[in-house]
Amino acid sequence: MPDERPSAEGPATFREVFDQREFRTVLTAGTLSWIGDYVAKAAVTLLVYQQTESVALSAAAFAVSYLPWLLGGPLLAALAERYPYRRVMVACDVIRMALMLLIAIPNLPVPAVLLLIFAATLANPPSQAAKSALIPQILAGDRLVVGLSLNSSIGQAAQVVGYLLGTAVAAIDPALALLINAVTFAASALIVRLGVRDRAPLMTTAHRSHLLRETAQGFQIVFGTPVLRAIAVLVFSAMLFSIVPEGLAAAWANKDAGGDLDAGVAQAVIMAANPVGFILGGLLVSRLFGPARRLALMRPLAVFAPLVLVPALFDPPPLVVALLAALCGFAVAGMLPMANGLFVQALPAIFRARAFGVMATGVQVIQGVAVLLTGLLAERFEIPLVVGLWSAAGVLLMTVAALRWPDKETVDGTIAAATAANAGSPGPDSPSADGTGAGPEPRAGDGRRRHAVT
Repeated sequence: MPDERPSAEGPATFREVFDQREFRTVLTAGTLSWIGDYVAKAAVTLLVYQQTESVALSAAAFAVSYLPWLLGGPLLAALAERYPYRRVMVACDVIRMALMLLIAIPNLPVPAVLLLIFAATLANPPSQAAKSALIPQILAGDRLVVGLSLNSSIGQAAQVVGYLLGTAVAAIDPALALLINAVTFAASALIVRLGVRDRAPLMTTAHRSHLLRETAQGFQIVFGTPVLRAIAVLVFSAMLFSIVPEGLAAAWANKDAGGDLDAGVAQAVIMAANPVGFILGGLLVSRLFGPARRLALMRPLAVFAPLVLVPALFDPPPLVVALLAALCGFAVAGMLPMANGLFVQALPAIFRARAFGVMATGVQVIQGVAVLLTGLLAERFEIPLVVGLWSAAGVLLMTVAALRWPDKETVDGTIAAATAANAGSPGPDSPSADGTGAGPEPRAGDGRRRHAVT
């Protein structure tokens, strides 16, 4: 099994992480899939608009890709737990490739396009859950934290590249952009199939019950364990406030149309600022600070993320808004990898895909709710006032979350319980694992009272 001890020499380096061949494989395949996804979103949005000249249908084509997370993200993630993660990732890529080829058929009716997009994005939750659960099997200790930071930062960069490429290609031929997406999924499937070692699923047949019950166990372990619940509150709160400048960028940029900066340029700058700050924060914080310092910085950065947006109250110009959004993204990216790494340590391995499915669904839903609510408020009040007060409320929420953080004894006890549970159930990397035996299934527990999860 991989070495779970943190490096005694300080923070892991990017070179140490990239030396792990399987991680390079997963990162490369994931980057291709991400770029393809964003290329397709840009292309499908334009394709539907060209066919219908309807802004509402065009927006629906974009929004439908989020529906699987809302309707069944945790359930689909639980399904991924039942099978080898490599097989899940490859199958999802092949399914998405085939459906993208169908969407590229000329003159396909818009309802059919929307249905196929929805079907293709049903593969996103199990694929992402399997990937999130696989990475801790490849990297351990501080290498995991640095690897998660790289994964998040490259995901943000892929979003920018995908949108730019998708917009450019779709302007020439939307079908060509969809074919490019199909190719990225095919390449991703091939790379994962050839470059990732096959591992037996942690959930054996002895662990299985009804799929709905298994899904509920994912919620139970996240929200029933104090340490995991505290991490979830911190992450969800960060998403609740950091997404707002990006979500309101179009209206914000056009609020002062005719100023020094063109409205379209202002919108692009505001929307790009948060991802750029996220990339820099993830890479710099994970590289410049050791594990202990990053852990100490996690809660201050969580408070700083909404705090830096409070000056929006003073109605700054778009470039200053972009700077504030970038600083917010920097702070969120600085705390997320450490939070994710701690989440992995405190989580019994058999729940990884389900727990990550719960977290990913929560992030998607909370971001959508935040943009929707602030958008509705901005219909009645000035955008700077809405963003400033919303962020001030975020400072209060984050401060409460930081003050209520579990004590060291609770954190250490929960990690010890998860470690004991993982040692008690043979995993796919264990010499004794044969894919048929099963240890005791862990349950959510309180680390203060329980040093072994039973």
